[in-house]
Amino acid sequence: MTPLIVAAIYKFVKLSDYVELRAPLQARCNELDITGSLLLAEEGINGTIAGTRTNIDQILAYLRSDPRLSDLPHKESAAIAPPFYRMKVKLKKEIVTMGVAGISPTELVGQYVKPEDWNALISAPDVLLVDTRNDYEVDVGTFKGALNPHITTFREFPEYVKNNFDPDKQPRVAMFCTGGIRCEKASAYMLKEGFAEVYHLQGGILKYLENIPEEESLWEGECFVFDQRVAVGQGLQPGNFELCYGCARPITAEEKASPKFEQGISCPRCHDSLTPEKRKGAIERNKQIELSSTRGESHIGKQNKKTKSSPS
Repeated sequence: MTPLIVAAIYKFVKLSDYVELRAPLQARCNELDITGSLLLAEEGINGTIAGTRTNIDQILAYLRSDPRLSDLPHKESAAIAPPFYRMKVKLKKEIVTMGVAGISPTELVGQYVKPEDWNALISAPDVLLVDTRNDYEVDVGTFKGALNPHITTFREFPEYVKNNFDPDKQPRVAMFCTGGIRCEKASAYMLKEGFAEVYHLQGGILKYLENIPEEESLWEGECFVFDQRVAVGQGLQPGNFELCYGCARPITAEEKASPKFEQGISCPRCHDSLTPEKRKGAIERNKQIELSSTRGESHIGKQNKKTKSSPS
């Protein structure tokens, strides 16, 4: 089977006509059999898509034909099985939701740090290293010595900063996220809060895992991704996690060995909190997935809400 190309893209750029951009972009994606999710907002574009090599090249060329997106960056990885089951172009207030007015990386942003320079920066003793991702993502893997904010959504990050950091005591801050978008916006927020030196990993964890040799890597574990691969490791190779369809959290082989794990229904984290209604729905969905599998079909319900779209 020919591998599919998975392309993660984002750019903060003023798109005052973003509403009008949606329908033509959806139509072009449909024509090219592109799957995934793209978010459009006045502040820019964000998303992850998948398709054949030729079709991904064509949709990227289509996007870059807009002068505002002519330098649109993207990160690639490969997938044997389709990582998405449908294509949605959505309109949003923000391409990554922080919920704080007046934060714009197009006006104020931290210093970009290339993957090749990242190790030296985060090894400095006076640098505060902060993971800007959600708790379940951090559980899968993170950089050695990074602080876990223990947040469930990016909206909680500003409150975490206010409660835990002082710009006078921690003037140098380095942040990272999956693809670079959350830490870029977080850097704009922290600069506005008075932090003197704010750095963020350019291209995010994905670019670091792609570019930095394993023997030099300071990354520990795997990197959670918002598609059917669940996680990737060094060189962006598919990881060892699966997704629980009861709570949409990544699960390990050890958790699958638990008596509270039920394939397609629950895992040790959600088993005790699953309502009878949700359990019944999960059992029915699992039956439909198995039935589709025996027919050699992809069951559209197999897609989980956590894999439809995400920040990077």
